[in-house]
Amino acid sequence: MSAPVEVSAREAEVLQLIGRHLSNAEIGAQLFISVRTVESHVSSLLRKLGAPDRRALARRAAEPARPALPAPATSFVGRVTERAELAAALATHRQVTALGAGGVGKTRLALAVAADVAGSYRDGVWFVDLAPTGDPRMVAAAVAGALGLGEQPGRGMAESVSAALADRQALLILDNCEQVRDGVADLADRLLAACPQVTVLATSRARLLVPFEHTYPVPPLSLSGDGTSEAVALFVDRAAAGGARPEPAVRDAVAAICRRLDGMALAIELAAARWPALGPDGLTAALADPLRTLAGGSRAHDRHRSVRAALDWSHDLLDPDAQALLRRISVFAAPFTVAAAAEVAGVEAGTAADGLARLAEQSLLVVSPAPAGTRYRALESIRQYGAERLAVAGEEADTRARQLCWCLAAAAELAAGGDDWRARFDAVADDLRAALGWAADRCAPPPNTARPGTPGDAAPAGPHPGGDRAALRADAYLLASRLAELAFTRNLTGESQQRYEQAAGLAAEPARAAPMLRRAAAVAGCRTRGDDAYRLHRAAAGAARLAGDVAGAASDLATAATCAYRFSTKFERLPAPAEVLALLTEARQLAGTDPAACAAVALAEAAVLADAFGAAQGPPDNAVPDTMAAAERAVTLARRTGDPIAESAALDALTGAQSWAGDTFGTAATARRRITLLRSLPETPASAHELVDALGMAVETSLGVGDLPGAYRWGRQLADHPLLAEVGHRATAWLLVADALAGNVAEIGTRGDRFREGWRRAGSPATAVFTPAATGVATIHALRGDEAARREWAEIRDRLGTPPEHTYGYGAVFDALRLLHEGDPAAAVDRTAPQPDEVWKWVTWIWLHWYVALRAEAAVLAGDPAARDRVTAARAVVAGNPVATALVDRAAALLDRDRDRLLGALPAFEAAGCHYQAARTLVLAGGEHAERGSRLLADLGLVPMARPAV
Repeated sequence: MSAPVEVSAREAEVLQLIGRHLSNAEIGAQLFISVRTVESHVSSLLRKLGAPDRRALARRAAEPARPALPAPATSFVGRVTERAELAAALATHRQVTALGAGGVGKTRLALAVAADVAGSYRDGVWFVDLAPTGDPRMVAAAVAGALGLGEQPGRGMAESVSAALADRQALLILDNCEQVRDGVADLADRLLAACPQVTVLATSRARLLVPFEHTYPVPPLSLSGDGTSEAVALFVDRAAAGGARPEPAVRDAVAAICRRLDGMALAIELAAARWPALGPDGLTAALADPLRTLAGGSRAHDRHRSVRAALDWSHDLLDPDAQALLRRISVFAAPFTVAAAAEVAGVEAGTAADGLARLAEQSLLVVSPAPAGTRYRALESIRQYGAERLAVAGEEADTRARQLCWCLAAAAELAAGGDDWRARFDAVADDLRAALGWAADRCAPPPNTARPGTPGDAAPAGPHPGGDRAALRADAYLLASRLAELAFTRNLTGESQQRYEQAAGLAAEPARAAPMLRRAAAVAGCRTRGDDAYRLHRAAAGAARLAGDVAGAASDLATAATCAYRFSTKFERLPAPAEVLALLTEARQLAGTDPAACAAVALAEAAVLADAFGAAQGPPDNAVPDTMAAAERAVTLARRTGDPIAESAALDALTGAQSWAGDTFGTAATARRRITLLRSLPETPASAHELVDALGMAVETSLGVGDLPGAYRWGRQLADHPLLAEVGHRATAWLLVADALAGNVAEIGTRGDRFREGWRRAGSPATAVFTPAATGVATIHALRGDEAARREWAEIRDRLGTPPEHTYGYGAVFDALRLLHEGDPAAAVDRTAPQPDEVWKWVTWIWLHWYVALRAEAAVLAGDPAARDRVTAARAVVAGNPVATALVDRAAALLDRDRDRLLGALPAFEAAGCHYQAARTLVLAGGEHAERGSRLLADLGLVPMARPAV
């Protein structure tokens, strides 16, 4: 296996931004460093990663991270036979589980074998330690974290992991699976089905019980050869590390000790740590009493007990304070600091520091020095042993309660932010989850009682350290809500939704459950999970009703109804129109005169009754004036509430109504108003969901009015939003449309790569909203003369879907662009034959100005008798659109054979950054202008176009 490439943290940040296709100047602005420094980092990355160019770096950035395997602090000893056997098993089976008792050495063997076989896996080896993961539902998230993946909107973590590994040839090591076996089994089953070149190596104390699982029992270290056995070799190596290598003369005594310990690796290491202090006689005597308990039972059972005996012995040699510290720190799921240990163990910081050092000296803790401070962790077997001792001592409740308090404080501190926020969250996240899991389990209602947050479940059901069960439940509620917020900020949106729902379940009263359910619904919206958002809004309405908040219930019901129409494309199963109408009717009855409820009902009426969002299930017989009136009423009522998010949602309805009415400029202005409302709001799930939608609408409507610079500005802000970090196709789709219309061929290449990679990683979803981007890219490749690339993107377009707007909207626009370039204006006339007002309301959408302008030019170049009428009609439609007006002016000049007027259109194209149309204008002008235009087309990478003379 080749040595891992050392990439600094700053270089990793630069690489990530290169993967988002940012320029050096943009990277410098984001990282607050000079362009020259960025250039230095880029050069270093090219050299370190062996990449030929920046494009290759961008592709590398899109790949899952490939960290080196964990580097054990001590050497690996022996296991020659086992290494060969386990490697052979991996070569012939895709799911191998290394089975064995705690302390037998499963993890070390798995790491050694992984290093041996890494060269056989083209895309490397990933190691995932599941010991800190106590919830089977979090297994996929743990794997995603090890792979460097975030959650993709519209799909869960397991789907994201499967998509990322679908075409990878890799070995995935899942360590310490026993406590989350069900979650591991589900994920492994999915990976084996979806990722044909991925092999899974699990270490566990019990089988996973998945199809095609091959088990490899990990035996104890070999005892054959007495003084030269593998077990003795391990003992000697570890004793030497402690400063006292056993001499050859005492190797027989060492062999006897190893036999007493049944060759169990952890037990031998613990005993070796005592060798410098006790020597052979003292160690033999110390081990004698504990090991007498091993009499009786099967030999295999004895081997399981030998580690416990060694742990008992090591524990008994500790003073009472160290014993207490060992059992109390067992509640930590992740590495911890001295300060954290002191607080959770209930001791002074100095006492904790001294005790941790002594535990580390006895190999009971692993020490990890770091610039941010030394951290400690216990091996999983020792942690589980400590947890048992904690329970026996009757200290679990008190210790867990202190950990819960520590976690609440840590979560509150994290909410304050900071430059190293992400690293600090990752360091404590597993402990926040563990503490929440304990508290939630302890205050769960007895079976067959009402759900949390409903009447009949508010009374305390038992004692709780520092208070009653009600107090514990309040703390658990608070931690769940804080973890939900933190997870959202960390872009773990799936977990955020889960934690908000958990907080709602922990709420002692419905009034506190309702806001949690609303936030969960907003997160579901960010995840493009329409079904979940709809369900959660309805659940919030139920909680609000129980709390006596009738107006809140009305708002929730109306919002659920709106969601079904406004975000209809985000649903897997749309609710029946009759069901949604019933929600709206009920919301009307409950709203009364409450301003927020009335505004929510008005928006639902605009969505459900007036089809302001153009939903697939929308009514077919509504009229423009009715839709405009409903949307304007929704905006008026929302503005009165003083809630920018409610007003933005209503403005979205107005955007749709204006577009349908043909008010392209009003549509664009309304979209910009939304961003003005939202840009200064704090980042919450609701504001983030609304802002992403608003930015997307601003890009589309800017294109509609010919504001290409504005489209790029909003498009880059959209692409930079954290919610789109894992979905390159969503982030770049509308930027690709702008590139295609402007003729930015170089950007088409880099952004197209990111789109394609993101789309494939997302599972190649058939989502028609991305078809304009694929169509535009295919058109540019046709203009480049690259038939293979055109076919590839045409196939992507067809897989995405070709709705009606492909025929009469963007499809007609891009086809006309291509046909005119190829010198076939008659075909372009046929392609744009339908009158704009004959096409259904949503089809032309932002394409109206482009459609009528290119339609006019096609008629002129084809010599169509209706050309002058088309030019006149088009001029009235596009007035105020700089690019479309320039297209129409150019068509009129061609019709009148006026070269000077034709060239007069050139500055408008250049000002808009419309490079292709600027070059085309010169070619159409003929003569020396045509030569210059041809050179510009060649510089863009496009093939020559036909040159009709004026």
